[in-house]
Amino acid sequence: MPLSLSEVKDRAIRFAQEWQGETREHAEAKAFWGDFFNVFGVNRRRVATFEEPVKKLSGQQGFIDLLWKGTLLVEHKSRGKDLDKAVQQAKDYFPGLKDHELPKYILVSDFARFRLYDLDEGTSFDFGLEELHQHLHLFSFLTGYQKRQYQAEDPANIRAAELMGELHDALLRGGYHGHKLEVLLVRILFCLFAEDTAIFEKDAFREFLEAHTRPDGSDVGAQLAQFFSVLDQPHAERQRQLPAHLQQLPYVNGSLFTEFFPFPAFDEALREQLVRCTYFDWSRISPAIFGSLFQSVTDPVKRRNLGAHYTSEANILKVIQGLFLDELRQELAQAGQNRPRLNALHLRLEQLRFLDPSCGCGNFLVVTYRELRLLEQEILERLFADRRATGQTVDLALYARVQVDQAYGIEVEEFPARIAEVAMWLMDHQLNLRLSEAFGNLYLRLPLTRTARIVHGNALTTDWETVAPKDQLSYILGNPPFIGSKLMTEGQRKELLAVAGPKLQGAGVLDYVAAWYLKAAQYAQNTAIRVALVSTNSITQGEQVSILWGEMLNHYKMHVQFAHRTFKWSNEARGNANVFCVIVGFGAQALPTRRLFDYATPKSAPQELQVKNINPYLVDGPDILVGRRQMPISPVPGINFGNMPLDGGNLLLSDEDKHELLAKEPGAAPFIKQFMGAQEFIRNEKRWCLWLVDASPSELKKLPEVMKRVEGVRQFRAASVAASTQKFAATPTLFRDRKLPTAYLIVPSVSSEARRYIPIGFLTDEVVPSNLVFTIPDATSYLFGVLTSHMHMAWMRQVCGRLESRYRYSKDLVYNNFPFPATPSAKQVAAVEAAAQQVLAARAQFPEESLATLYDPLTMPPALVKAHQTLDRAVDLCYRPAAFPTELSRLEFLFEQYRQLQAPLLPPPAKPKRPRKPAA
Repeated sequence: MPLSLSEVKDRAIRFAQEWQGETREHAEAKAFWGDFFNVFGVNRRRVATFEEPVKKLSGQQGFIDLLWKGTLLVEHKSRGKDLDKAVQQAKDYFPGLKDHELPKYILVSDFARFRLYDLDEGTSFDFGLEELHQHLHLFSFLTGYQKRQYQAEDPANIRAAELMGELHDALLRGGYHGHKLEVLLVRILFCLFAEDTAIFEKDAFREFLEAHTRPDGSDVGAQLAQFFSVLDQPHAERQRQLPAHLQQLPYVNGSLFTEFFPFPAFDEALREQLVRCTYFDWSRISPAIFGSLFQSVTDPVKRRNLGAHYTSEANILKVIQGLFLDELRQELAQAGQNRPRLNALHLRLEQLRFLDPSCGCGNFLVVTYRELRLLEQEILERLFADRRATGQTVDLALYARVQVDQAYGIEVEEFPARIAEVAMWLMDHQLNLRLSEAFGNLYLRLPLTRTARIVHGNALTTDWETVAPKDQLSYILGNPPFIGSKLMTEGQRKELLAVAGPKLQGAGVLDYVAAWYLKAAQYAQNTAIRVALVSTNSITQGEQVSILWGEMLNHYKMHVQFAHRTFKWSNEARGNANVFCVIVGFGAQALPTRRLFDYATPKSAPQELQVKNINPYLVDGPDILVGRRQMPISPVPGINFGNMPLDGGNLLLSDEDKHELLAKEPGAAPFIKQFMGAQEFIRNEKRWCLWLVDASPSELKKLPEVMKRVEGVRQFRAASVAASTQKFAATPTLFRDRKLPTAYLIVPSVSSEARRYIPIGFLTDEVVPSNLVFTIPDATSYLFGVLTSHMHMAWMRQVCGRLESRYRYSKDLVYNNFPFPATPSAKQVAAVEAAAQQVLAARAQFPEESLATLYDPLTMPPALVKAHQTLDRAVDLCYRPAAFPTELSRLEFLFEQYRQLQAPLLPPPAKPKRPRKPAA
């Protein structure tokens, strides 16, 4: 068992007193360093060697005074000698060491002075022997009993996962696989962590492997089985004949080492690979994210982009800060040093319960637990602020009350569920060490008697109350799966529809994540439970909003309590996922003030706004739901779909097809028109079609090649299983749709999300618009100007659906619901028309360029940028004189305009009936 800080300090003072004399002989040096290590409760003979032979870079044989492989290199000189030379001599040994043997620290000394170099941090410290007790914290690495600041993107997490991945692959190649392999890796991870963080004696697992297993690896499996078995036995139940290195192991419990299964056969190479893992400093890993990385080592696809999909701590904190953490910190700040208020807050922390119903490897649970423990530590430090002055020793076992069993999780895969349990224990232990350092006495929670409740099951088919009782739960949080409506499996779709229930119309278009929103709302209704979930921003855009949030608001009576608008959900790992997300916090309580976090761009830092209400579009405004509308809400021309050929490709022509047909039948020329879909319009690609609306039967008879194509259309339609398609076999010369205005405005149905503006333009009846564009017949320059303005684009981005991540324009959602300027003056209309013409003129300066190039943010010509800026200002003035500083401010204004336009269309509220007078 590691020593307490007070014990280490007492030993350091005695050590300095005993070694004030000059050290000359080699034997005295060994005794000096033996006692030095003993100060920290470490057996020098077990971990380090004297006179370690090593080849220098020059090829000469050297001898390291003292080497603890992978941890510490000591070089000592006679009293008064130059310590700078000792440092250089120590570094000269590095080329002769293997990578995993390289030290993290160099200690040079003349037995009167010490100089310690931390090679990872690039720092050094110089002090005398008599000052050793004042610098004990510098040597906490000797026991693993040290305070660390864990960085969310520390490369150590990636390297640790890679080491486990290499070990996993080696075991797999040897024929060891499945459940037993996963459990073995989790146990090994615990042991590696334990020996670097004071659960075991420092490097106890490494010493066990190196000193108590055969070099050829033949007995490693059997020895591991015994090692793990001992960890699962209370000391009183262990065999007395156990060797000392096993007898001194702590009793871990927690069911981690209970299950028995056949252990793998090791060889020399596999044993060496496991030993190499022990030279890594596992105290550096962050349980908050390592679990996700560890899970990915068992999946070859995920391994290629190791760390791509784990959730960074920064993003997890966005969820829990808005959900509860900022509120608790504010309460702590208000409590100050007031003991009753601190005790009340401490009791509240102890009673909090939190559930992640899609917990994966537990990263949300781990970070949440860590933050609660850190708050608890701050409370304890304030409650016992005078402990140093009074010499009071605090029994931390009585006062550290926040426990891992306050966390609940549901995970559909067994392996990550088990990792989540271990990750919670690892975090708990790190926090115990941190608390130990603050109070000066070692506090460990062994054996493990309490554990997070992580249920292996499908969250959508599991009754959450069987996992976390509703009357005890405080918060639901997490990051449910990102699976789009069209990408779900049949099983996933059934799960979603089962949660939604038969009465929710349109549930089939919802993304998979919506099921977690609905189930959380079902669980939290009529309670004080608060929820915060991460999802793709699709649930706050397009047709999903009215379906999902209509149910959330109206049926389950949920209120959005805080939210983060669209931002990039990513981490710094290689190949990281590039997903645009929102965070929505909601519950049954209508808070008087709500927190809305806005982002200037998805990669920007958030700006917090205090607002009265957050609607389902994550805008400060009333709870409006924009549904499909057949006719425009504003007095503007109607918008139509283009023309669907429904022809099996027979009426459509590429450039090559067109030339080939005209070579055979020049008479077909009058019936060939340019065919324009979204891609053809934006990318300036040529495509053609046979438009036979005006072709007489006699003209068609003279065109046998055209008639072959017409026959192909007939056969295609007649062979369809859809009756609606079969009926069009009677008119095979015609498109299914035949809308071709003399002049019209074309609006692509799909456009890249990278563009600030959807390219819109004017065309004539020389071009046939396809069903992948919308058309507005006889549109004016004013209408073009409003539609291509920033104002309309802001509405489109919020209300439209998405195809993958691209904008999917909708006539029923976007155009027909858009609040056009209500009463623009003639002067304002003229200004918009003039600016619109400037935009068209700027495009015309580049006749050879496609709209894709002209509207690429990186290549957009300055003249076109300026023209659009002028147009944006002109359109803005049609709405109000004041500028719109952000896109959010535009949306707030537009939603209010929409509410006003919609109000007359809603049925008036029913008048309350007067109560009847009682009969006389």
